[in-house]
Amino acid sequence: MNRVLYSGNRNASSWAFRAWLALKEQGIPFEEKIVDIRRPQRWQNLKEIGEFSPPAAVPVLNDDGFIIFDSLAIMEYANELGDGSLLPEDIKARAKARGFMAWQHSTFGRICSNLFFESAFYPDKKELSVDETQTIKQIYSVWENSIEEFGGTYLVGDYSLADIMFVPSVVRFNSHYPADDQWPKTKAWFEALLARPYVKEWLDEAYKLEPIYLPGYRNDP
Repeated sequence: MNRVLYSGNRNASSWAFRAWLALKEQGIPFEEKIVDIRRPQRWQNLKEIGEFSPPAAVPVLNDDGFIIFDSLAIMEYANELGDGSLLPEDIKARAKARGFMAWQHSTFGRICSNLFFESAFYPDKKELSVDETQTIKQIYSVWENSIEEFGGTYLVGDYSLADIMFVPSVVRFNSHYPADDQWPKTKAWFEALLARPYVKEWLDEAYKLEPIYLPGYRNDP
């Protein structure tokens, strides 16, 4: 077996975080190669990734020469390599999970876009704008309603790829505006997610790294 996940800096590579979690949660053995995606070296490093992966980005999974170059595809592949437990058996729950995954994969990153993943690890957090606060509250309500609808601890009942897909967004939102008793189920979901051993392993390593400061966080140029 020669299975390699090309990942990124723990405090910057949110998409690799998702792929890594799915593989770990399904007990799929793999070697990890961390690609430094900090500026300015990111451009040369990702150019080298582009020699075998068309998007020239991480994550990339090389499974004995078979290349999977998208985080969502890697997550689904990990689930199918494993026992398949990361997608619900119920057709409606599975559709809801895939809807959440697609949302994060497509447009969710535009939500509070200046609260990028790297900012979760800044020791000095900015004060949120009214719009940012209101938007986070709306998202918390969406998550609250889904957890209530499916009656479990997680978004669609049991732990699934939908939860894994949102972990980095939970980290960035919760680090700036923690869920409180207005959203009791969301608060409990956050606690359950962040207590999972592999989530803790990644984040413990991320918090030990020097923060990666990006422009725009405090509306700076």
